[in-house]
This record gives sequence, structure tokens and C-alpha cells, in this order.
Amino acid sequence: MSEQKPNTQVPDGHTPYYTTRQKAPNEKGFVGYETDWKPFQKEVEYQTPKKP
Repeated sequence: MSEQKPNTQVPDGHTPYYTTRQKAPNEKGFVGYETDWKPFQKEVEYQTPKKP
């Protein structure tokens, strides 16, 4: 049978829109990734218009 390879840590991936990080392996050996999205637009508090 094949031998288990030691887990290697993948560096964080950075783009202008999101960052990905490697998660820790679970009991089955699956390694997932966590994605943190950066906001595309800013929210501005609504201001009522001036009356004429």
C-alpha cells in the first residue's frame, strides 16, 4: 500500500477580492480551505434629502 505523506502547509493565497487559508486536516485526512471575501462596496448610512 502507499505510505502517507507528511502534511505540508500551503501558504495563504491573496487576491484583490479574497484570501484563502488552509484548514487543519480532519480525521479522514481531508484538508480544506477557508475563504475570506473582502467587501466589494461600502455601505453608507441613508440620509434623508433636504426639503425644497
